Amino acid sequence: MTLIEDNSDTLSINGPMPAFTLPATDGLIIDSQLIKDPIIVVIFTCNHCPYAQAYEDRLIALQRHFDQEGVQFVLINSNDDTEYPEDSFERMKERHDEKNYPFPYCRDESQDVARAYGALCTPHCFVFDRERTLKYRGRVDDSWRDATRVTEHNLRDAIAALVAGEEPPVHERNAIGCSIKWKSDQRVADDR
Repeated sequence: MTLIEDNSDTLSINGPMPAFTLPATDGLIIDSQLIKDPIIVVIFTCNHCPYAQAYEDRLIALQRHFDQEGVQFVLINSNDDTEYPEDSFERMKERHDEKNYPFPYCRDESQDVARAYGALCTPHCFVFDRERTLKYRGRVDDSWRDATRVTEHNLRDAIAALVAGEEPPVHERNAIGCSIKWKSDQRVADDR
């Protein structure tokens, strides 16, 4: 497990949202350009990472809390499932059903979407407003191990501000989690 505590500058704050079309565990194809909700929260995550697992129930609660406010979460797993079979599409479907996800859980087999967003780890959050401009990127909050010790609700506060028509109080906090598991041919390409 490689710990990442960083952020990416691939997408700039106030920059445009990269479009994607990905298969989801519920059998649908999710096309980001067809999502009508004013706010889209894209979170790169996976099944096996202990950080992603620790945040899973918090993300479910956030989606349910903001559901009537016009907020759509989309979770994306970009990990190499050859080296990490727990992150296979079949295992993702099992996780989706087991946890009764209230949001799409998508597979980025090519890893192109993770690259377009500059996703570094799981979880890594990106929040876009109604104009589909990036307003927040980074972590969920400041206590992955223990939800009762959270003092900074970065993702929640960013979403709440956008729902209220305001700018987020903080636009960026370093994401923390396990590194994205790049395919070996992708790692070779990165080293060139």
